[in-house]
Amino acid sequence: MEIAAVVFDLDGTLIDSRRDLAAAVNGVRGELGYEALPVARVVEHVGHGARNLVRRSLPEEVAGEGFEAAFGRFLEIYYDCCLRETRPYPGVEELLDAIAGRLPMAVLTNKPERHTGKILKGLGLARHLRFALGGDTLPVHKPHPDTLREAARRLGAPPARTLLVGDSAIDAETAQNAGAPAALVTWGFGTPRELAPFHPVLRPATPEDIERFLAAPRGGAPSLPL
Repeated sequence: MEIAAVVFDLDGTLIDSRRDLAAAVNGVRGELGYEALPVARVVEHVGHGARNLVRRSLPEEVAGEGFEAAFGRFLEIYYDCCLRETRPYPGVEELLDAIAGRLPMAVLTNKPERHTGKILKGLGLARHLRFALGGDTLPVHKPHPDTLREAARRLGAPPARTLLVGDSAIDAETAQNAGAPAALVTWGFGTPRELAPFHPVLRPATPEDIERFLAAPRGGAPSLPL
């Protein structure tokens, strides 16, 4: 398989954002009089976009205009704190440096575009990327196939030769729906049970595994157990 472009998920793949996401969720919960949720509980709700994260993190009784107000507060709080503790995973910056001159890269995430841009710029990752598509950039979001198809189109590569690197079932489904290969990292938010049904071309344990895969002849033959 000859890979012509690489598209990365953001949360759980390039960056560890769990503490700042939890801080924003719990900031809203605190303002509404609810106790804080454990970080691990908040992480369980990450992946389908900010609105779904807030919906699943609040009691059902917070509805209608009350929910819309809470969601708006989450976006405000998270924008202010999204770089407080969020950092790239070890080896990510080196991975992007290694492949930047060989393959075009982009980010495809369900995080709002405004917050995505601030994080990528703030962490110095934006310089490696052609663009970033957020959860509100297009009329649809992951796992809709048009998200990855649009990313591939902008990178000038067919989906079948565009590697989607992610950490969750949502990423796996996105690649599957778009007819693209996937690499499902083992260091992110996704659990082994969640990822077990899928058959990616690679299950990297470190960013270096991705670099080696992309550097191998014809885009790489999987060198790790699938």
